[in-house]
Amino acid sequence: MIANKRAATVLRLLNKFYPRVSVPLKHRNLFTLLVSVALSAQTTDVNVNKATRKIYPKFNHPKHFVRLGRKKIEKLIRSTGFFKR
Repeated sequence: MIANKRAATVLRLLNKFYPRVSVPLKHRNLFTLLVSVALSAQTTDVNVNKATRKIYPKFNHPKHFVRLGRKKIEKLIRSTGFFKR
């Protein structure tokens, strides 16, 4: 129970000091946000948004990426420089 109270206190303080933090990465759902965050580790958010602008309208769910396969995904995200990881 102590951990829950501590977490609630931390969350309250974070919300106080950072009330409206926007996410610069364009995304459609939590999955695409996760993909964008992984890609942004190797390049800028601007580059990630450029690369994913054409991807997310068609491919925005894990099952879509599974169907695409590794080689097609690498081709789609090549411009981020992260395509081999």
